Amino acid sequence: MRIIAGTAKGTRLAAVPEGTRPLSDRAREGLFSSLGERVVGARVLDLFAGTGAMGLEALSRGAASATLVDASPASVRAIEDNLARTGLEGEVVRSDAGLFLARPSEGWDVALLDPPWDHPEPDLRDILSALGPHLVTGGTVALTRPRRASTDVIPVNLQVVKHLDYGETRILVLEAR
Repeated sequence: MRIIAGTAKGTRLAAVPEGTRPLSDRAREGLFSSLGERVVGARVLDLFAGTGAMGLEALSRGAASATLVDASPASVRAIEDNLARTGLEGEVVRSDAGLFLARPSEGWDVALLDPPWDHPEPDLRDILSALGPHLVTGGTVALTRPRRASTDVIPVNLQVVKHLDYGETRILVLEAR
């Protein structure tokens, strides 16, 4: 895995922790091409960060800040290693996604969610509902799911604006109302 574009372009990332399924370089490239200028100057949340590749990609492409959240100690170590490798700065938080969203925040412009594919749909729906108040109006959410999964997880405060398919991965691009 590597950073696709921006100031850290080409930087190889640390080994993927066991049990983590990172988004492929191709899918990340497609997602960020789709997001375009929305990332520049944005406050970004990378929830279920894994290796931190999505948050790091956003920082490399000009995001103002990124908060990278994962519950796994191995993932947090990988994220910290990847920040050092890229020379980028981001806030790393070891926390369960739901507990993290229970905290107050100023609001994110872009939220990137790459939960485990077997993450229970009701829990994911709750996380998306809890995320809503943390987004600025018109904020963007990118949610990865298995291509064959239902999209029953989308709460009413988010609207699907685009589907991106890469192999077995579907990325839903949502907009906060």
